Amino acid sequence: MPTIKPEALRGAVAIPKRLLGLDLGSKTIGLALSDTTWRIATPLETIRRRKFSVDAERLFALIDEHEVGALVLGLPFNMDGSEGPRCQSTRAFAQNVLALRDLPIVFQDERLSTAAVQRMLVEEMDSTRKRRAEVVDKLAAAYILQGLLDRLNLQ
Repeated sequence: MPTIKPEALRGAVAIPKRLLGLDLGSKTIGLALSDTTWRIATPLETIRRRKFSVDAERLFALIDEHEVGALVLGLPFNMDGSEGPRCQSTRAFAQNVLALRDLPIVFQDERLSTAAVQRMLVEEMDSTRKRRAEVVDKLAAAYILQGLLDRLNLQ
């Protein structure tokens, strides 16, 4: 199955399957999980990236464990809306996943998601730099996934 538009997600995935949000970084993959009604995104975990086969093995284990019906990948557009090397890397990751498993994948604009999460952690939670580093990736994934869930529930 190729990547699909967010509007097609409800037709491609039956509730009560969950959605798994991913914030792909060069060193980590932040993960967040939706509830079965697609209303709330919750941070799940952060995978330290090694090589694709190892990362994919962990990702597929989580997909199976949590009965995930689709992936939501944050797409890191440039601020002007253009696509740079990070977008290309995210699209390549999606194609590599699709080569191993037939699973709907949706892209969600993630501009400023990490910055928003870091600002929240500093301003609202007064967390230490070390603590922020431990949670920022999975919180950014939850921010990305929640953005898509909110969009879907407004339609």
